[in-house]
Amino acid sequence: MIHKHAGDHHRTAYHFQSPTNWMNDPNGLVQWQGDYHLFYQYNPDGPLFGKIHWGHAVSYDLLHWTHLPVALSPTPGGPDEDGCWSGCLVNDKGIPTLVYSGNAHGRQLPCLATSFDGLLTWQKHIQNPVIQHWPEGLDVVEFRDHCVWQEDDIWYQIIGSGIKDVGGTVLLYRSRDLLSWEFIQPLCIGNKAETGTMWECPDFFPLGDKYVLTISSIPDGLVYYFTGTYQNFTFTPETRGVLDASTHFYAPQSMQDDQGRRLLFGWLREGRGDQEIQTAGWAGAMSLPRILSLTSGHQLKIEPASELQQLRRKHHTIPAQPITGDNMVITDLSTNALEIVLEIDAGSTSMWGLRIQDSSYPEEIITVTVQKSQLVSEFKFQGINSRLYEAEMCELQQLKTLSRRLHIFLDGSVMEIFVDEQMCLTERFYFSMPQHLSLALFANEGEAQLYSLDIWEMDTIWHS
Repeated sequence: MIHKHAGDHHRTAYHFQSPTNWMNDPNGLVQWQGDYHLFYQYNPDGPLFGKIHWGHAVSYDLLHWTHLPVALSPTPGGPDEDGCWSGCLVNDKGIPTLVYSGNAHGRQLPCLATSFDGLLTWQKHIQNPVIQHWPEGLDVVEFRDHCVWQEDDIWYQIIGSGIKDVGGTVLLYRSRDLLSWEFIQPLCIGNKAETGTMWECPDFFPLGDKYVLTISSIPDGLVYYFTGTYQNFTFTPETRGVLDASTHFYAPQSMQDDQGRRLLFGWLREGRGDQEIQTAGWAGAMSLPRILSLTSGHQLKIEPASELQQLRRKHHTIPAQPITGDNMVITDLSTNALEIVLEIDAGSTSMWGLRIQDSSYPEEIITVTVQKSQLVSEFKFQGINSRLYEAEMCELQQLKTLSRRLHIFLDGSVMEIFVDEQMCLTERFYFSMPQHLSLALFANEGEAQLYSLDIWEMDTIWHS
């Protein structure tokens, strides 16, 4: 089947995208009977946010995806008549059950849907919404998005919210049957000056000997993570960090797969306006699958899933060399689906980085710069710096040397950068028409030492 947008070079080759139109948050991540299932927020009627459904895709290898029929659609006159918003999937004694936010008349309340045919079709529960009201006694500002787990015979869930004039929070509930829920208390309350006024898309899970809470912050537009302890229905943060330093990465959800890995996807927002999106006919992508673990200092360690190595095709290796000024290292990359692994010691320079450019459009440049404790990603179009993001790297583990490892995935209009497996930065960029990409390394006011540079041209995950 030829893809509707096959001629659009801004589409991705190896990041998951919906067939067309608008997509956002990953939902219902699960490995069911060996296959990975990815549900996601989807508007089948157009490329902008609208009346949201749940899209659905399945993969046997975490790489190649098959689109399945829409899983959830709004029910006219029902508690989700204005949209089936974000949620999760749980295994209720062998019955796959979706817990999602039904959107109606400007408010969202928890709803259930179950499947009896291998996750293909879903029946909404007659008791929806299963929580009828926001919690009494708390001046909450919003109430949506769900993370549900089971301890012994008791179900627990947290719902994203915020307490007016205090900060974002996640609210903890419990139930014996997924239908009747008792509000316990806030699991964790933030400071609005530090992590925003409302916490969307919360995710809570054990990792190593700690617990991890991730939240998507309003109005910051960033994803924060906390690691700490959980007891007496209270999560006590001990460390805090940013899951990705860019506002292009948002609303992640994680799952534990059959290998015991904590696997995470995030929604990659567009970096262009509504008119351009309307013209393109689509919006949004999923991040690459990221594997989470803890460092010795209980910070998150973030790595791309090893399965991605199966997509590597033509390989380019650049020999070790000193870098002074601008060093053009390769000029014949005829695809914008690339994986780049780079190790450099800063040596005597205060700033080094790499530059990706197209010989046909020399004014369009992607630059990734490392300067002391900062990583800066920049895309220039016709001399205009249209986007500039900085990632403070001071919270990374202190290195004994000045060496840094950048693992970069370039794909259509997406760039994901993993730094020393402890910091991520995601960029969206829109080359006019990439034909012959070149890659240069640079070092300012000194000399850096290139240890290794490997570049792979990547295969597509879509079968024509």
